[in-house]
Amino acid sequence: MVSTTHFGSKIVPVDQKAKLVGHVFSSVASKYDIMNDIMSLGIHRLWKDHFINKLDPGMRPGSTEPMNFLDVAGGSGDIAFGILDYAKAKFGDVKSTMDIVDINPDMLKEGERRALDQGRYFEDPRVRFMVQDGETLADIESNSKDVYTVSFGIRNFTNIPKGLETAHRVLKPGGIFYCLEFSKIENPLMDMAYQQWAKALPVFGSIVANDYNSYQYLVESIERFPDQETFKKMIQDAGFQAAGYESLSSGICAIHWGIKA
Repeated sequence: MVSTTHFGSKIVPVDQKAKLVGHVFSSVASKYDIMNDIMSLGIHRLWKDHFINKLDPGMRPGSTEPMNFLDVAGGSGDIAFGILDYAKAKFGDVKSTMDIVDINPDMLKEGERRALDQGRYFEDPRVRFMVQDGETLADIESNSKDVYTVSFGIRNFTNIPKGLETAHRVLKPGGIFYCLEFSKIENPLMDMAYQQWAKALPVFGSIVANDYNSYQYLVESIERFPDQETFKKMIQDAGFQAAGYESLSSGICAIHWGIKA
């Protein structure tokens, strides 16, 4: 019997989901900011700023060891660049390293283009852009990273528990798993309003980006993602300690974290 999984509301063979998700993100790569603006009414920029500020990343004064960051499903570079900018601005950290990994080469090319256009982190020896499957991270050594971040990406994994176990593998003892993802709205009235907005999102995607199907998948992937408590339990089941979360905008999205003991 062929193993199956969900691709939005559809049931597909497990070995096809990564390819189907890849098509979605290849389609939206050049319009990634527009996509996020449509999905979040523009609030994603504030969420990402809070995500980075709460993490408070950077090599502390007096430390002799640079930090090793890993941003998964981070091809666009916005979280990775934001972390490095923050570390430099607050701590004067210009030594810590960043691996930006994504299963989709088109998303990585978009991140490299942005780095070049912005005049920072392009061909920087501290920064690597790597095509990697987040469920295996085959080229990332075990116990090698201080911080693992993933922003609006983990819901697209075919096997989320396997991805969490891999996050645990690559982190050093004491390392932080740190995730930003769409979640379940806690206010019933706001949830009702957002559900109506979500029904219109594929239409806006068609108008703005000429891409109805990709936006339909993205809406369905949000609907299928676990609620805050369920995902917290999944993080704990992967071996992380001190798991917790913070809901943002009444739960439209949430920050989740865990520590590798």
